[in-house]
Parts: sequence; structure tokens; C-alpha cells
Amino acid sequence: MGVRQVTGSHVLRIDGFTQLSKTVANNTEMRSGTFNVGGHDWCLACYPNGCSDLYKGYVSIFLQQASHEKTGAATAKGQLSILDRDGMPSCTKHITERTFKGPPFGWGEIDFVKHEDLDKDKHLHDGCLTVLCDVTVTEHYTHDHVEVAAPAAPPFDLRGQLAEAMWNIKKVDVQIETELSLASTTKLRIDDMDAEVFKALLRFMYTDSPPEMSQLQEAAMAEKILVSADRYKLDKLKLICEKTLCQHIDMSSLAATLALAERHRCSVLTATCIKFLSSPGNLEAFIAADGIKQLKERCPSALLDLAVKN
Repeated sequence: MGVRQVTGSHVLRIDGFTQLSKTVANNTEMRSGTFNVGGHDWCLACYPNGCSDLYKGYVSIFLQQASHEKTGAATAKGQLSILDRDGMPSCTKHITERTFKGPPFGWGEIDFVKHEDLDKDKHLHDGCLTVLCDVTVTEHYTHDHVEVAAPAAPPFDLRGQLAEAMWNIKKVDVQIETELSLASTTKLRIDDMDAEVFKALLRFMYTDSPPEMSQLQEAAMAEKILVSADRYKLDKLKLICEKTLCQHIDMSSLAATLALAERHRCSVLTATCIKFLSSPGNLEAFIAADGIKQLKERCPSALLDLAVKN
């Protein structure tokens, strides 16, 4: 039996926290979007004005496993930190290693931070509170039964300079020029696209393999690839990116994500955003942060969906 640990991070940004702390009722919950660490989905349950009468005037925050029905219980530990205006962790609290069994069960800090201890300039830049959550999942596995899946074979061999340029270059310019050796030399010039996005699209077209994205870059890269996949009618790749972005929905990204979904006709992403926003605590917080005005200006159809649903 072997043991390994997998660590991942998630940033929860609560826009308009200064106002929310005065208007959101005690014991009102806001939930982050889900994020994946160690094969399990996780989320943060945050109470801007405390989770009980005894802790009114505090921020309470808890880490919850969001995929218990699918993946079973998980053993994990965590760390919760407020990020200052320079992105540096402060007010750090630790969650010792526990067994997580899905909502409503979770572990965290009932008295994470008191409102009056939050420094306006240091912790509440532009009135926003940003919390970093680091999660470390402990996995147990049996050495004798480890199976390694073979990489998917491309429809045909990619050899020579094209393959070398596609898969092995560590850093390339944003503007790509690719030469294909045919009867005569033909130059294809691609403008207005990230080099890594172009590489992901080309690899998907030849191998049907989803993009490889590091955890810290996943949401931003998925958005860029989604835009290009829509442009070139790669519907399967577009759906993969939609599902990735569904795991990164939170209060800070909600309006922008809905606008993106509307521009590129992303029904799955739109539905997930509306479901997230329809949660009473999230909707109250969104309205208090002037989110309805954002929807009216940036994605009126989403505002109509929300009105119908509620």
C-alpha cells in the first residue's frame, strides 16, 4: 500500500465585501464554484456575517467536499489565508487532516476573521475580500494494481519538424508561422491567437486529446481555447472548455463568465451560472454588489433567465 499527497489551490474573491458585511444577514451562506483536487470536487461555504448568532461580525468559512456521491469520502487537510493587496497570504488558519464526507459536513473556521480586524487598505482593496484556500488530499493506492493508460495514438504519425514544433517547444512567440513541406513550401500565418492556444487546437484536431492545462492556468486557458474552438467550429473541444469553466464559477467571475457564455452560445455554462446565482445567499450577495446592473449591461438574456427561474 502506498500513500501520496496531491495539493491544489482555489481563490475566492468576494466583490463588494465591505458593503456585504453590513447588509447580508447573519447565518447567510455564499458558496464558491467547485474546484478539483486529488480526484475530488471541493467548494468553500462562506458566511460574510458569521454562521451563528454568537459569531455575528465575523467571517465564517468552511471547506466542503462536493463530490461525495461520486468519489466517496476524502482525507485532506487545508489552509485558509486572506490575500493582501499585493497577493501575499495573511491571517492564515490551518485545517488539520480530516475525513470529508460532503455537504453539509465541512471543516474550517467559525471565527476566521473579525470584521473590525480587517484592514481597509491591506485586506479590503477596492472593498473586496480575497481568500486563498490550499487543499492537500491524501491518497492510498496498491502498488500491484497501478495501471497506466497508454497515450491515445494519433490518426496518423506526426513526424519531423511539425511534430517537434507542436509538442516540444517550451516557449514560443504569440505569433506563429508554421512551414509545411509539400511539393512547394507553403507558409500558414495565424494571427490574434496565443501560441499555447493554437498548439492545443492543433493537437486536438490531430489526436482528439483534450488540452493539458496546469491547475493555476486552467480557467484562463479554458476561456481562450473556448473562444477559438467556437471560432473554428470545434464543438467537442468547446464543450470540454465549458465544463472546465463550470468548476471555476464564483462571485468574482460570475458576470464575466455569463457574458462569455452569451457571446459564444454556451448553454451548459449559462445554465451552471444561473444555478449558482439562484442560490439564495449568492443571489442576495450578487444584488448587494450591484450585479444586476452588470447583467443588464453585459448579458441581458441571462438576466431574463434568472428572472424566470426566480
